[in-house]
Amino acid sequence: MIAHNKPTLGRQEQQAVFKVLDSGYITQGIEVERFENEFCDFLGLPQRHAVALSSGTSALFMALWSLKAKKKSIAMPVYVCSSLRNAVAMVQAKEVLIDNATDSPNINLNQLQKSNADIAIVPHMFGLPNEIQNIKDIDIIEDCAQSLGASIDNKKTGLIGKAGIFSFYATKLMTSGGQGGMFVSKDKNLVDKVRDYREFDCRRDQKERFNFQMTDIQASIGRVQLKKLPSFLERRQEIFQIYKESGLDLIASENNESVHYRAVIRINKPAEVKDKLLKQSIKTIIPIEDWELLGDGDNYKNSYNLTQTTLSLPIYPSLTNKDALTIVNQLDKAIQ
Repeated sequence: MIAHNKPTLGRQEQQAVFKVLDSGYITQGIEVERFENEFCDFLGLPQRHAVALSSGTSALFMALWSLKAKKKSIAMPVYVCSSLRNAVAMVQAKEVLIDNATDSPNINLNQLQKSNADIAIVPHMFGLPNEIQNIKDIDIIEDCAQSLGASIDNKKTGLIGKAGIFSFYATKLMTSGGQGGMFVSKDKNLVDKVRDYREFDCRRDQKERFNFQMTDIQASIGRVQLKKLPSFLERRQEIFQIYKESGLDLIASENNESVHYRAVIRINKPAEVKDKLLKQSIKTIIPIEDWELLGDGDNYKNSYNLTQTTLSLPIYPSLTNKDALTIVNQLDKAIQ
């Protein structure tokens, strides 16, 4: 079976974990601090402008909490996973749902600007950067769960809005051992708030704080994966190019540097094609199913249309060229 997605882990990650286990200190410690600072280096941020957390969802919650989002209006797309809705509910804010731009997996920026929301959560879907730099009077939280390493005008995603959040889930662009997240901001005051919220134990004051810490075991894996990330992204580009040169109708960005978290094609009857490929031992997915939309598809036509016309193909560093070409050949047969 050719998997749709899977982590790329090896001996270096194992050795990093064994080193932490041998140290006798496995909770949040020096490995987490080093991971945070190396992550800052990767993005081009000053040291201590990143806070490692237990998941991407907890990072998003912390971002909202640091912006005092309770009872405020939070704009977000309907074409996205449920984690955004969960984080907004956790801070007791009001969600404002927005459709995608036409023929795009990203939120409609014109509708966003007109929404009068206090805060917006803007994902860069599939690793395709959304050009948010011109949005005014709305605090933007960039959801970079799928766009680590992507750029807009030579600026990394996560550094364009008020804050950025990242996920290190098992099948993201890199992992910290299955779960993990990161909060970043150029605003040191916000970073300090999030760091303070994370340090929940043995505090004399009674401020609300949260046990969303990353462990040193997770951070040790994350540090190795971060070093490998450039080669991971390069390999994804190579696979994407194989698909592109095969004539597939890929959703891609022409203006900015994307990272190909997903290789999504436009296709009729994707559910039928998916089933045919599965019979040939090739796992594909519809990126967001119609029942996963956060709003009624009748009210969000562009988002609903994507659920009916897109299919995500395997793309990850350990996928071989032979497998990629097999996928292309079997896909051609499936759509005939």
